[in-house]
Amino acid sequence: MKKPRIAAIDIGTNSIRCIIAEVSSEGKFKILDDEKATVRLGEKLAMTGVISEAASDRAIEAIRRFHKLVAGMNVEVVEAVATSAVRSASNGKKLIATLSHELGHEIKIISGEEEAELTSTSALANFDMYGKRYAMIDIGGGSVEIITAYGNHVEEFYSLDLGAVVMTDRFLISDPIAEGELRKLQRHIRDSLKRVFTGKKIVVDSFIGSGGTLTAIGCMAMQMRKDNYVSIHGSEVLHAEVVHLQAMLIHRDLKGRRTVPGLNQDRADIIVAGTVVIDELMRFFEANRVLINERGIREGLLIRAMKRLGLTTASSKPPTWRDAVTEFAASCHVDEQHGTHVAGMALTIFDALALPFGFTASEKKLLEAAAILHDCGYFISYSSHHKHSYHLIRHAELFGFTPRERELIAQIARYHRKSPPKRKHDAFQSLKEKDQVVVARLGGILRLADGLDRRRNSLVQNISCQFGGSSVTINLTASEDISVEVFGANAKKDLFEKAFASSVVFATA
Repeated sequence: MKKPRIAAIDIGTNSIRCIIAEVSSEGKFKILDDEKATVRLGEKLAMTGVISEAASDRAIEAIRRFHKLVAGMNVEVVEAVATSAVRSASNGKKLIATLSHELGHEIKIISGEEEAELTSTSALANFDMYGKRYAMIDIGGGSVEIITAYGNHVEEFYSLDLGAVVMTDRFLISDPIAEGELRKLQRHIRDSLKRVFTGKKIVVDSFIGSGGTLTAIGCMAMQMRKDNYVSIHGSEVLHAEVVHLQAMLIHRDLKGRRTVPGLNQDRADIIVAGTVVIDELMRFFEANRVLINERGIREGLLIRAMKRLGLTTASSKPPTWRDAVTEFAASCHVDEQHGTHVAGMALTIFDALALPFGFTASEKKLLEAAAILHDCGYFISYSSHHKHSYHLIRHAELFGFTPRERELIAQIARYHRKSPPKRKHDAFQSLKEKDQVVVARLGGILRLADGLDRRRNSLVQNISCQFGGSSVTINLTASEDISVEVFGANAKKDLFEKAFASSVVFATA
């Protein structure tokens, strides 16, 4: 059966983005293409009130290219919207009429509230915020959308004209930026927030942030930490890191900002304003971290189109990280019984060692995910399947996990067999020291548990574990001979013994 294709086009103040996705019968979608054109529709808009002829020409050229892309990839449905710049420009409607003609599909001018709704649709599909009070933030070129929420329940939508392009044009003229200009911008943002949230004191646990500014901040923070993850989607940036980046950017001129690792040169002239906006928002809401959502409005458009066309099943139950792990395991044809049994034994050992070694709940989640997925590399081939598992997990889109957590899960699974971590293993050596300890310990537990199901038929019925300081005794109960399993575990206890500096003894009943 042919899978339908949907294009989502977002005509923003700074850029026009087009993503094309293919929708499966299960209501999932796969991105086939993601194209961006920096057109700067909002250039000088705050001063003139109109979109310039040069900016209009750039937009027309981009839409003509997207038209060819959409037609060439046999897209059946096109969802196209225009946001802040077009809303506020006196010639916005005329430009959209021209762009709609060039695209061959209607482009809708949406309100700030609709932008916020699309932002929240994307955020809720990508982040597990159960039991948390938070806000979703989308910083565009012309406006900022703020959505307050608790868990899976959206509370209020707000739209403020505080976009990075507009704020740059209005306040940041000097190069490098003058201190007086910066103070005026900060005061304007604070006053705008106070006017909108009059009499309201909203404190949130964290932000989920989308838009080019937040993506750039995520990339710069990752480079600053020297992290080597596949993507920034789902990564965490602390307020202290935002403050540090802002101070660094302010003291550089435009040429200097263009050399900042992780920052796209096209955004160098507006990044300071965007960073000041997120800093002030975090101060106002007392949020200490922002989770980066790379998808934002475009993904919201895709999901909305899928629902309208009946291509997805609306579920009142929000997804969980465990759902994502088991779904990915099934897609790789993992032996479910073996993975579940190994996970159960691994978690029992983990619980016995949690107190003496200070394990956390988040580490338990990593171990469970790695145990369920450790053999997913069979999907490629048996030979070196532990390495295949690493690469598959590292690039998987696992709901509820940050890029760091996905990397750790991948490495824990990678060491379930063959050699333990070595100096020549670049991926392991690139981890921070504390994460190397996590991988070694949890990888050691998984390696041991995998050996205890050597014949993959769950013969070990019960397991208990006692830590005696310099030794760990693992008691095994089975209804038949498990000498093969004990042999398998003894052969794979090397990493465990090194990581915990303890010998392992197996006792059978």
